[in-house]
Amino acid sequence: MAILVAFIIALFVDNFLIVNAQIPSGSMENTIMTGDRVVGNRLSYLTKDPERYDVIIFKYPDDESQLFIKRIIGLPGETVEIRDGHIYIDGSSEPLEDVETKEYMVGNYGPYTVPEGCYFVMGDNRNDSKDSRYWMNPYVSKDKILGKAVFRYWPITEMKTIK
Repeated sequence: MAILVAFIIALFVDNFLIVNAQIPSGSMENTIMTGDRVVGNRLSYLTKDPERYDVIIFKYPDDESQLFIKRIIGLPGETVEIRDGHIYIDGSSEPLEDVETKEYMVGNYGPYTVPEGCYFVMGDNRNDSKDSRYWMNPYVSKDKILGKAVFRYWPITEMKTIK
């Protein structure tokens, strides 16, 4: 009986409170490294919308059987454009104050107009990330976001909150 109760509790926690993910590629380096394991909070967006720079775990828009983890860059209704490696929102003359990335991003992409209820996401390893810039379906729908990545627990020597 104790094993059954433990199993039911674990199933509840894994399906309704947290999402557990392993990082399969280097697209989020140096924030999260290949092979790291992270926990996401499934309740993060129950009462509020995702925000720019949140790191999210979501169903990949081109193949929902896969889970991806990326950082939100563009919000619903915004236009995102990348010129000379800088991100511009809604035609601003000033580039977005971005998070610290692995290296300087190169290239020009967009513009992308983010539909309502969707998000434009990018990996922190901008030059080696297959993200919204490259997908057939470039936007992540809010209902496909499983949770906000909050904590890296593996490897144990690198445990930390995710920012």
